[in-house]
Amino acid sequence: MKKSAFRSKFQIWPYILTAVIVIAIVAAIVCVLRFCKVKAVIVDGNIHYTDEMISNMVMDGPLGDNTIYLYLKYRDREIKDVPFIETMTVSIESRDTIRITVYEKSLAGYVEYMDRFIYFDRTGTVVESSQVLTAGIPMVTGLKFDHCILYEPLPVEDMSLFEKVLDISQLMDKYNIEADRIHFTSDSSIILFFGDIEILIGNDEFIDEKVMAIPGILEKLPGKSGYIDLSDYSDGDTVTFEKSD
Repeated sequence: MKKSAFRSKFQIWPYILTAVIVIAIVAAIVCVLRFCKVKAVIVDGNIHYTDEMISNMVMDGPLGDNTIYLYLKYRDREIKDVPFIETMTVSIESRDTIRITVYEKSLAGYVEYMDRFIYFDRTGTVVESSQVLTAGIPMVTGLKFDHCILYEPLPVEDMSLFEKVLDISQLMDKYNIEADRIHFTSDSSIILFFGDIEILIGNDEFIDEKVMAIPGILEKLPGKSGYIDLSDYSDGDTVTFEKSD
């Protein structure tokens, strides 16, 4: 009788152990869900999308606000196939903070074509076709083409123009100015438009000096409209402003 009772107690222990393990697992899950919720998101490198939009892309799904889940989901994976973005990476800063690093596609400019904004890189390759206008990317006019295909170069006669667009864009970033439009004339001369002020750059000779002079010029012409010729400008030359009629 005693032997049977001992055997019965011995047989109960696996169930007790299993119950303890299950309770411990449940407690651990509850702890993870409760104490590892994302409270802060740091987003770096984004221009086209807002911080909130980037966060929503990454933190999707029922456990998207949990740092442990996000770590397991993205630890060996980059996020791709997002318009305007080359890739995104996710890292865990602390139990309630994540960092999303965005690497956007290198956009030189955009053209308007068939009611869409066609963005291209420094080689002229069409990177994206969108109905969304991205701030900070210059509009380019004067390029002649009759069709465009995603991920193929815009079929213009002079492909070097795209390199010039990127060079000008980088120089404007350097000197903290933003043109409304970059225009190429029939002889490939460059014209920059700042509101009602039109600045002829000409060719890309002394391009750095020409763009460097623009902020000082614009400071003296608030609310004005007119024309400035910098085609033969070099550092220190006098600049003449012609008012519009």
